[in-house]
Amino acid sequence: MLICAHYILPIASDPMTGGAVLIRNGEICDMGAADIMKLRYPSEEVRDFGLAAIMPGMVDTHTRMEYSVMRGLVDDLPYNTWLMKVTEKAPLMEMSDWYDSAVLGCLDALSGGITTISDTTSNGASVTATQKLGLRAVVYREVRAMDKNRIEYAMKMAQKDIFHWREEVDESRVTIGIAPGHLFSAHPALMGTAAEFAAEQDIPYAIHLAGSREEMNFVRYGSSPFSVDAMGNDRGFVEVPPWMPTGVSPVQYALNWGAFQAPRTLVVQAVHVDHRDLATLRQNNVAIATCPRENAQLGMGVAPLDEFLRADIPVGFGTGSPAATNSTDMFTEMTVGMLMSRSMSTRRFLDSGTILELATLGGARALGIDDKVGSLEIGKRADIVAVDLSSSHQAPGGNPISAVVNTCTSSDVLMTMVDGNILYEKNKWHVNVEVARSVARAIEIRGKLRS
Repeated sequence: MLICAHYILPIASDPMTGGAVLIRNGEICDMGAADIMKLRYPSEEVRDFGLAAIMPGMVDTHTRMEYSVMRGLVDDLPYNTWLMKVTEKAPLMEMSDWYDSAVLGCLDALSGGITTISDTTSNGASVTATQKLGLRAVVYREVRAMDKNRIEYAMKMAQKDIFHWREEVDESRVTIGIAPGHLFSAHPALMGTAAEFAAEQDIPYAIHLAGSREEMNFVRYGSSPFSVDAMGNDRGFVEVPPWMPTGVSPVQYALNWGAFQAPRTLVVQAVHVDHRDLATLRQNNVAIATCPRENAQLGMGVAPLDEFLRADIPVGFGTGSPAATNSTDMFTEMTVGMLMSRSMSTRRFLDSGTILELATLGGARALGIDDKVGSLEIGKRADIVAVDLSSSHQAPGGNPISAVVNTCTSSDVLMTMVDGNILYEKNKWHVNVEVARSVARAIEIRGKLRS
């Protein structure tokens, strides 16, 4: 198959005008001028998207697909209050609800040009959804244990799920990892225990860290809405107190508990970090998933994106929980991330090319899969998106990268392909689910959550 368009955006090199990409067996086999490619491969099926940009599929380095039905149900609240409200609604959902919610999130991702997601789950709904819909994914099994004496049992349950999920998915496309719970929802010893398991099994490891002021105050001072006193009677079985004020940052706290010993570690958020923290993350070869829209929506703070780049730490954009951001939209994420960085940083003015790279190749590097995806290169997997540049709101000019970052929206996506398979075309789906049923189920579940 030949995919043609006015612009080809290979990332890390100049855009190609009037180009084509040859795809065979799910792999990018050749690239070049469209006229020459058509003559070279006369028997290939040609799909020409006209005044559009062909670009790598976007890589979402952090999301929670199973919370997609909660979009708009818990709005206009600061982080700690939002988290408690979402936690209150979660028990109302059954396993089938979680699955249908994850399917809804995956459909949003595909229609918005996202081909790879990095998801955290406790029940496996996103594992089944990504496998069924054909997305590329890294899915982390979240494990929690407030009581130190229950860590062994919690890990056994997590390991059982991980081994089972690995048997159920196409491991060339879906990778299973492990993630300890937030610092305020799990005993600190769990960080090192989970990291050791990840290292032994050579699987990815993710940890939410330094995401909010409340978490910072909880670790450093022991005083925040997450403090032991605020945990109520539910924590009566835990040793008292399980933590004391440490006087250090969340990153240094996690370091002391062995959180960074896994070779493929992803830190989610990293909003409240200083230069010492960044040095620690770099020395331990840690990557970062930054979620600027979620951070702004919940009043969590602004991550120092430019400092991540200056420290040479692999970093990519994540869309965060749909229950917070109300959508799985990487175009909005790029815009918000770019504007927040420009407004906060006095050292460097991030350009559109850097931002687009963070949403594609940067995210792939952060997940350790940049040898497979993230850019249009011969030999890489054909995870490709076509984005319309013909609409008046885009005012197309000579810089397609700027147009994609500054003017395009998810509704401009014309086609999304994963592993050479077209899964979405404008208003048309090629997935192994009944889309109308999934939407109807989402409406049903949202009605239950509202009541």
